[in-house]
Amino acid sequence: MNVVASAPAGVLDVALQSAETTQFRAQDWFAVLRQQGWHTFQSLPMPTRDDEKWRFSDARSLSLDGYAPAPEPTEALAAALIARSHFVARPASLIVHVDGHCVLRPALSPELTAQGVRFETLTDALRHHPALLQEHLLKHGAGLGGAKFLALHQAWLRAGYVLFVPKGVEIRQPFVSVNWTSTDGAAVFPHALIIAGEHATVSIQDYHLGATADARALAISACDIHTGTGAKVSRLAVQGWGSRTQSFQVDNTCGGRDALITSVNAAVGSRRARLENTVRIDGPGADVRLYGISVATGEQEFDQRTLQIHTAGQAKSDLLFKNALLGKARTIFSGLIKVAPDAQRTDAYQTNRNLLLSPDAEADSLPGLEIEANDVKCSHGATTGQVDENELFYLRTRGIPLEVAQELLAQGFLEEVIAKVEDEEGAEALRGMLSAKFHQV
Repeated sequence: MNVVASAPAGVLDVALQSAETTQFRAQDWFAVLRQQGWHTFQSLPMPTRDDEKWRFSDARSLSLDGYAPAPEPTEALAAALIARSHFVARPASLIVHVDGHCVLRPALSPELTAQGVRFETLTDALRHHPALLQEHLLKHGAGLGGAKFLALHQAWLRAGYVLFVPKGVEIRQPFVSVNWTSTDGAAVFPHALIIAGEHATVSIQDYHLGATADARALAISACDIHTGTGAKVSRLAVQGWGSRTQSFQVDNTCGGRDALITSVNAAVGSRRARLENTVRIDGPGADVRLYGISVATGEQEFDQRTLQIHTAGQAKSDLLFKNALLGKARTIFSGLIKVAPDAQRTDAYQTNRNLLLSPDAEADSLPGLEIEANDVKCSHGATTGQVDENELFYLRTRGIPLEVAQELLAQGFLEEVIAKVEDEEGAEALRGMLSAKFHQV
């Protein structure tokens, strides 16, 4: 029998009474939204491994005890982390949070401001554009098992950004958001809301990082992407929290008519990390491309759950997730494509490939299809294997050490996904983080 978890000390008992809540009281709908999140969180039990949506996951080790929102960082710490946040030399704009506090507010060029572009902290957007938030913020829940954690995120919603690009505006340089954890036991809840108008073009890079390699934290992040007709949105999301962090990420994407959406999710950090990514394709002609990449080492567990929902016909979705595993690491991929009866002439694909670099590593894959239309092209597949011994032998005979040879082959395996990152600086930053992960082993 599932029992509703008791309130962990530090996080829940002050969720709706803390000082920062007062700044939102002018927006009654937002206060209600947070209260609804709090009550939903209280009403839901903690997941167990018996839950189908948590199959293969080590749900027994889930715990929210001992985490709490952290105080504002010192000026010196904030400055040091801002200095480490320049992954792109000339971004369209940069925003930096440390332990849930904004330490660098975004600034826009006069040209972008004149075009109506908005890139603001969540709190600033709530003051300046409440109607925009009320229309788009958290309009879809967590249908892949993380409802309890998304509800806690909703109750503590304060940190994050809103990016709005009006109709017809094309922006080539990426926007960049960096979230850091620095305080032991910090609880952070960053949110990203991305809205692209008709025929708008925009890219965003999200980095979730630990200030120290072994940072301990609870990180529950979420992202909402809404696209108008013919919009083009590209997103790179890098999860590099500290190695003692529990992280949960819930992403919801809505693809409108003729929209092109490319999303790359990369995971290298956290002790255990769960990604839930749901895509709703509501307009014909939409093309949504989902890519995932991870390097899991030690006893890390990366849990990836995806859902591609096709409600409109003549649209496409393509998913490719690749994982490289070392030590006793585990990955779980569970993906589902759902095609509604009226979504004729749908093209939808789903592939998960896993590379085992250790005999003790484990990769579980559960791809699936639910097709209710009769004129579709849909497929799914999963492969798990070890390094090609002939390729490894070739490198070893040229004097390359075993560990280096494995890294080279793994990087080649992962490059197919890295190449999907449209911004070369972002791709290089990702390559550097993946390489650093191999060197930590």
